[in-house]
Order: sequence, then C-alpha cells, then structure tokens
Amino acid sequence: METLAGHPLAGSRVADIGAGTGIATALLHARGAHVVAVEPGDGMAAQFRRAHPGIPLVRGTGDDLPLATASLDFVTYAQAWHWTDPARSIPEAIRVLRPGGALALWWNTDALDVPWIAEAAERTARHFGIDVSAEKRNVNARAADLTGRLDFTRRTVRWSRRVPVDTHLANIGSHSVFLVHGEEHTAAFLAAEREHLLRAFPDGWVEEVYEVILLLARTPCA
Repeated sequence: METLAGHPLAGSRVADIGAGTGIATALLHARGAHVVAVEPGDGMAAQFRRAHPGIPLVRGTGDDLPLATASLDFVTYAQAWHWTDPARSIPEAIRVLRPGGALALWWNTDALDVPWIAEAAERTARHFGIDVSAEKRNVNARAADLTGRLDFTRRTVRWSRRVPVDTHLANIGSHSVFLVHGEEHTAAFLAAEREHLLRAFPDGWVEEVYEVILLLARTPCA
C-alpha cells in the first residue's frame, strides 16, 4: 500500500470502511496511521468498541461516508468492498480523499495451488456443497468491474504462517459456511479434518499459505 500510494501510513489520515471487529483497523493504527473506523452493523460496532476503545469509530457505509471532503490520505476496505455499490462508493471515496490520496481494497484468499490446501478445500466443498474457488472468482469479477472507474494497480502478496492444528481448525470453523450448517454437522467435519491435517503435519503445526489481492488507485494530485 505504501509503495503504490507513494507515501507512508505513519502520520496519514485513514478511514477503514466496513471495519467489522477491527482486525485491519488495528493493524493500520499500529503502523502509525491516524485511523477512523466506519462500520454500519450494531453487533460489529459493539465488538469493535470493546476491543479497540482508543480508536474512533463512526457509523456509516461506503456508499454514504460520514466524513469530510478532502480529509483523508487513505480509504481502505479489508474484505468489505462487496458490501458497497461501486457506482456510489467510488465517488464517495474520491470525495473524501485529498489530492494524491489512495483508495485501497484487499482480500485475503487461500493459496489453492498448495496441494494440502487444495485437498482441504475439496473436502470442504464435498461436505458442505460449496464452490471453494468462488471467492477468488468473485474477487477477480469485482476487480474487472472497477476497470475504467479508476486506474487501479493490482498486486498479489503471498504470505504464510505456522499455527497449531487446533488454531487452524478454530479459524476455519469461524467462517460463515460452518456457522450456518449447525454445530453437529460442523463438529463432524472438523473432527475428520483434524485427522487429515495430523497425517499431513504430524508435528501438529500447520503451514497456512495465503494470497492477499490488493487493488489500489490514487486520486489526481492538485
């Protein structure tokens, strides 16, 4: 983000839209940004305030930002752009950004070219009847939809982490596809998945691999 925007987060004024519980907002704050969260949901806003009492939060949406014109260096969406209408949210982002400011959108996706991740995704698809490749296709579709609206630059950043098997299972079990299928259905899948993972990672530590897809556009300088 800093490289493509041409200026650092430290000292910048940032609005993180669709902030949810504040995971990305807190990371932006930790990089020295003066960040405000924008969140429409009652439940998410309540969790955000409990977790991050020192970070300001305002209620609103990307389609109608409750922010002053030309007041920000960055407007960010961390896996929240799909909640907006780009015909409204792009003009709103341009309005609140200063000249030379940046609109940054990103999504964290599984690296499906890694064999064990692809196999796990196929098991999830069979058990829950979902299309595991839909997320990346949706990201690509949203990126294509932005063509011509602003001059976006795209970057893909690959990253990984090692976590205990149970941490990995708790993480995937928090995803909406698991939550809507009921505890018994989900518990059966996670128990079986634990056995698969321990065969692949006998030391009990899973090497998760992700790809962050980043789209960033700058507003014209004055």
